[in-house]
Amino acid sequence: MKGSSTGSEPLDAEPVQAAIHASRAETTDAHVIVTAGLTKVYGGGVTAVDGLDLVVGKGEIFALLGPNGAGKTTTVGMLTSRVVPTAGTALVNGVDVVKDPALVKVAVGVVSQPNTLDRRLTVWENLYFHARYFGFRNRAARAAADDLLEKFRLAARAKASISTLSGGLAKRVMLARAFLPRPAVLFLDEPTAGLDPQSRLALWEILGELHAEGETILLTTHYMEEAERLAQRVAIMDRGRLLALDTPERLRRSLATGAMLVLKAEGDLDRLAHRVSAIGGVIEATRAGDALRITLKDMDGTVAEVLAVTKQEGLFLHSLSLEEASLETVFISLTGKELRE
Repeated sequence: MKGSSTGSEPLDAEPVQAAIHASRAETTDAHVIVTAGLTKVYGGGVTAVDGLDLVVGKGEIFALLGPNGAGKTTTVGMLTSRVVPTAGTALVNGVDVVKDPALVKVAVGVVSQPNTLDRRLTVWENLYFHARYFGFRNRAARAAADDLLEKFRLAARAKASISTLSGGLAKRVMLARAFLPRPAVLFLDEPTAGLDPQSRLALWEILGELHAEGETILLTTHYMEEAERLAQRVAIMDRGRLLALDTPERLRRSLATGAMLVLKAEGDLDRLAHRVSAIGGVIEATRAGDALRITLKDMDGTVAEVLAVTKQEGLFLHSLSLEEASLETVFISLTGKELRE
């Protein structure tokens, strides 16, 4: 970001920008992130990420979707060189995260789950001092902070202490700070977790604008509506493994009829799931709490058969509903459990 200057005082952080541009020269035009067999095993033999293969395109919003404990945060940790992989390789902006972690760090922007802002400072001061940390001279840092306040709709809160901000505003400041050096890729770890609906929508709007400007964004989320609204492609993860990867539309279409029958009943749901799974028009039936979620292959006569089997098993039916396929129903179909479990 540039502003006016006098004398010989430079406006940009030349060392940082030079490092970013140098790493960009090594990457392909199409890919910003490439992983092969990326694995992380923690002490005690706990496998957090198991053989992850990913390719993220330049200018893409890419979502890692999965429940808590799926391995999403560990994946971001490895891609930003904060977590050392146990096996496999990862290139970010053409740079190996293990061989040259310092160069990776200056080429990425990271918005983590916890608030990492300096609570003793104002919004403007957080941005200004972050610019100085990245090598901006005084006048350039001031101009950059002012520009970011406008871009991220924070100008009215410039003098507010971080400690007084809502969660949504604090997250917006963190995003502005991460964007300051114009990174090759932004990593957002559960960016809207815990935010109210209005704050979530405001952040989605800003992320959409960054995408329109060509920014590459990798976000992790357990909100299926967030992945569906923002991402061009979605990778579904569970227990450290990649279960599916495609556009949201193609993932939804993978459920054949694009519909799921949700049956809530009182009785032996496990036995009912076994019986219903044998019906010709059913792909699978899985129990999710007090409900049976039935992925349909064929609608004709299938619902009637499900009801007949339910009656034969002596279950008391509470409700029966038909849902259009969503990323959550895709996840349930793949894992047999709710996305938020």
